[in-house]
Amino acid sequence: MPAALIWLIVALGLAGAETLTGDMFLLMLSGGALSAAATSWLTGWPLWSDGVVFLVVSVLLLVGVRPALRRRLWAGTGAETGISALQGRSALVLERVAQQAGRVKLGGEVWTARPLNDDDAFEAGEQVIVVHIDGATAVVDRPL
Repeated sequence: MPAALIWLIVALGLAGAETLTGDMFLLMLSGGALSAAATSWLTGWPLWSDGVVFLVVSVLLLVGVRPALRRRLWAGTGAETGISALQGRSALVLERVAQQAGRVKLGGEVWTARPLNDDDAFEAGEQVIVVHIDGATAVVDRPL
């Protein structure tokens, strides 16, 4: 069996095993084996030189491509959604906000609101910041 075919089988086996791990490590080794298969088929160099090509290409892929690929595929936790996306946003006071009464416009929707500190009061037209959401009520405070 020619060496190029063996390297190709190894490359496919490593790529298949990568589907079980998802770590991108075996995929980089598969790229090295595929390069060794191509070198063996095109040049006819001795087997040890195919091993050197496999080693060099695998290391280059592991050091150069894998970190960027992992950052791109596993970047962050995604966009905030739900009430966590509303915290820290600016809101417009529609009706006076004091103790347990008031309404604000937040993200295009009207919310009931109360101040963070019971002594505070916000008049209609003021801009406030949403500190957190308590049930269906926005707890607001003065902008910094």
